[in-house]
Amino acid sequence: MNSIAQSDRVGEGLTPAPIDPGARIGHVHLKVADLDRALAFYCGVLGFGLKQRYGAQAAFVSAGNYHHHIGLNTWESAGGKPPAPGTTGLYHIAILYPSRAKLADALRRLIAAGIALDGASDHGVSEALYLRDPDDNGVELYWDRPEAQWPRTAQGELQMHTRRLDLEGLLRAG
Repeated sequence: MNSIAQSDRVGEGLTPAPIDPGARIGHVHLKVADLDRALAFYCGVLGFGLKQRYGAQAAFVSAGNYHHHIGLNTWESAGGKPPAPGTTGLYHIAILYPSRAKLADALRRLIAAGIALDGASDHGVSEALYLRDPDDNGVELYWDRPEAQWPRTAQGELQMHTRRLDLEGLLRAG
């Protein structure tokens, strides 16, 4: 059965087996217009380490010693423009920080580099900073609160929200 037929059947009320809870998203690969400019942001501002570079066409960056968390390439996009509003594509990549103090450090880096935020939200389960990279890709920097602190309804269901994030309080956290 092809994937279109399978997706049609799911829409008809069939419930597929859930994905294994151990599954993770391993990396993202972004088309960029200028590799050096993208590296200046991801390595110079956010602090990712350059793992490998293929001339002026591609680079792989990582947090720690992983082979790569973000791939950057100009194979189809050298000198290109971001997608126009109202088109499909990537909404944002989300980079998870291990603690509130580490997210505060990321905010300090953004401030030092003069990078404006698109937004900053407290979602109850997490705190998040939203911004754009030099190619206008959305970037979310966030940390998750411990699950025991997540807001829940009286019935125990998750109750996320979006509230203004106290940036001054975040900066005091680190």
